[in-house]
Amino acid sequence: MRRSIATVSLSGTLEEKLRAAAAAGFDGVEIFENDLVAAPVPPREVRAMAAELGLGIDLYQPFRDFEGVDDAQLERNLRRARAKFELMLDLGTDTMLVCSNASPVALGDDARAAEQLHRLAEAAAPYGVRVAYEALAWGRHVDTYEHSWRIAAQADHPSLGVCLDSFHILSKGGDPAGIREIPGEKIFFLQLADAPYLAMDLLQWSRHYRCFPGQGGFDLTEFTRHVLGAGYTGPLSLEVFNDVFRASDPHRTAADALRSLSVLEDALGREGAAERASEDLGDSHARPRVTLTRLPDPPEGAGYAFVEVAAQEEDAESVRAVLAALGFAHTGDHRSKPVQLWNRGNARVLLSSTDPRLGHTWGGAAAITALGVEVADPDRAAQRAGLLLAPTLPRRRDPAESRLNAVAAPDGTAVFFCPGGHDGREWLNDFAAETARHRHEGTDTPLTSIDHVGLFQPFDHFDEASLFYRSVLGLTPDASLEVAAPDGLVRSRALASDDGGLRIALNVSVLGRGTQADAAGGAQHIAFACDDIFAVAEAMRADGLAPLAIPDNYYDDLAARTDLAPAVRERMRENGILYDRADTGEFFHFYTPMLDDRLFFEVVQRTGGYTGYGAANAAVRMAAHRAERDR
Repeated sequence: MRRSIATVSLSGTLEEKLRAAAAAGFDGVEIFENDLVAAPVPPREVRAMAAELGLGIDLYQPFRDFEGVDDAQLERNLRRARAKFELMLDLGTDTMLVCSNASPVALGDDARAAEQLHRLAEAAAPYGVRVAYEALAWGRHVDTYEHSWRIAAQADHPSLGVCLDSFHILSKGGDPAGIREIPGEKIFFLQLADAPYLAMDLLQWSRHYRCFPGQGGFDLTEFTRHVLGAGYTGPLSLEVFNDVFRASDPHRTAADALRSLSVLEDALGREGAAERASEDLGDSHARPRVTLTRLPDPPEGAGYAFVEVAAQEEDAESVRAVLAALGFAHTGDHRSKPVQLWNRGNARVLLSSTDPRLGHTWGGAAAITALGVEVADPDRAAQRAGLLLAPTLPRRRDPAESRLNAVAAPDGTAVFFCPGGHDGREWLNDFAAETARHRHEGTDTPLTSIDHVGLFQPFDHFDEASLFYRSVLGLTPDASLEVAAPDGLVRSRALASDDGGLRIALNVSVLGRGTQADAAGGAQHIAFACDDIFAVAEAMRADGLAPLAIPDNYYDDLAARTDLAPAVRERMRENGILYDRADTGEFFHFYTPMLDDRLFFEVVQRTGGYTGYGAANAAVRMAAHRAERDR
């Protein structure tokens, strides 16, 4: 299907917005009136600029407060409309969005509204312009799509139809199934926006918190399926008002936007929406069949092959000490790069002093720089990532070394696609065991694998990162939650594969702060799974490194709200182990102190099907790291 984006969804000048939309691969744009009014070039030049970039202008919007007015105001509105029709001829677009009247003086008279919209359509027809009537969720009298369609049908003019906006419909809890009752040829335009569920004024929610499909809580797959089922064949267009997007790099935002439409179309195609839409129309509404973009299947059998940590040499020594105390052994050195392989069970950590994206010596704080993801078909995973506009990372390698495809996540983390299964781990041959300096063989601990990775996100990349990992790796996101930390509020969202083999937790400072020294917002971590958390913690202590100290108040509270045996609680207190429970599942976990103010490790034990991350203890952990930093 044709893909479009409203210029209001992007930052910058009108020219910058058009260039970003074209570079991402959009077919067209909606021109937001404010962008055109503020542009230093006339409409004809905007039209030429768009055409040169390969963009069509699919809609001009918005035209406000037209219908439901007295006769004198109607004449003024028609004069204003004719001026816009003249402008649209120069702009080269044939569809104008007319919002339902939101003025407090609007008249609640459907017959009057229908008659006035009929006159507007009559005025538009000589210009070749279509009028798409949209019900604003906060419209004075018309605030549902059912009501706007009744009025448009009553007006009965071939140049008048409706515009359907997912936000205006779903934010009010509307049932999109009724859209199928609207003839497809009368749906002139479709605008898509997602949003997190918030209890707030509709106008403020709409103007500041919309996001791209897949980044919020709306079921846009079902919504769009109903629109296609009605016979709509026009553009899928994004109209997203968002404070972060309006201040972000428009090229990144446009790429993120197109990625969201790719995922939406792929989901619709997997549900057979195009075929069902054609079947539902019947012979009397014969339309060209909708063609939906399909992506290669999401990666199967995904799990962690490795996580790479980069550190300067003085910091790397403390990372090695903690890994050894957790039971890891240094089992190999890379043949051509300053990278060490540390192993325990199926958990592998690469310790690097180079930036894997650029190849030069690492000069920052200790940090997670790469995720190695085991997948059944690495080439297919890389192809899917490319179609989703994930930047491909060039990788310097010797001819004898394994070929691993890598892409960049929004925060710059490298994501490598590695062959899965024991026979497919050829990349391990790039590490020569005979050159490894076995400073420490590692304590014998029951660590089994990497459970999850926690990645701090820059403030304006949080939703983008969520969509990236969801779409590229096929992960399912949990609802966002917020935690009150000593240094401010932190928002967190976890994503996981269906079998739990791949889990990622994204964190961001709500106020956009989060620095390397900020234990609340800026920290990253790797969590290792184990079969006996007490054995791991006690082995670590025996090796001379104590887990992160947790205050006694926590264990006093634990005694009041759980039925854990006193001896178990005392053993937990001695080892800094925290606890959570959900249904029949239990979660035990402890943390290491912060390494270089940015990185820490976690050890977890899940029982009884527990699938969470111990969110109830997050504030305790952040306060403990803050206290440690202050000491």
